[in-house]
Amino acid sequence: MGLSGNIPQENAMTTVEKTRPVTHGETPIALPPLPFADNALEPVISARTIGFHYGKHHKGYVDTLLKLVDGTSMADKPLETIILETSGQPEHQKIFNNAAQIWNHNFYWNSLSPVAQAPSGKLAAAIDRDFGSLDKCKEALIKASVDQFGTGWGWLVYDGGRLKVVSTGDAEVPFVHGQAPLLTVDVWEHAYYLDWQNKRPEHVKALVDGHLNWEFAARNFAAI
Repeated sequence: MGLSGNIPQENAMTTVEKTRPVTHGETPIALPPLPFADNALEPVISARTIGFHYGKHHKGYVDTLLKLVDGTSMADKPLETIILETSGQPEHQKIFNNAAQIWNHNFYWNSLSPVAQAPSGKLAAAIDRDFGSLDKCKEALIKASVDQFGTGWGWLVYDGGRLKVVSTGDAEVPFVHGQAPLLTVDVWEHAYYLDWQNKRPEHVKALVDGHLNWEFAARNFAAI
């Protein structure tokens, strides 16, 4: 199942329940299967990169978080709750970082498509309204991703009634700041360095132009 399923019912009045990204359900601490074959994104992302990125880095965040929360009240909580409860809490920074990186990577894999897609329907109309065209939206996402200093993420989000492009550093997650993510681009070096070395701009452009999962973005947009 894609990350847009399993929408929770808002029957609690806590801040966490109100802030949780309803488009992405309650995600367990686990390594989900990839939504495509490990060579499906070649040559933009090689099977070798997927092997390290998914099989080592992503899995490493899962293994580390499971150890960190073992025997605590967080052990049975979904990632979204853990992220919201530990955000901005220095004493829980390691828990936040690993939980957020699991969530971000889950979202990233679903943001990618083996075949080129284009947005349609209400999402396409919103893109035209807020960016002027799909090309301008892509340009903004490429720029935000490339310009992110150091490690981080580029995002297409819905915020304040409009679509926006933002970037976050390290493990930061847009929904912590009230923004609903629709798509993301990973610009940590492990996402591209084996294939592109220091050519982050070229990697990001190739990914945005040919491998974004606009159907996933549309499902997220429709669920807001």
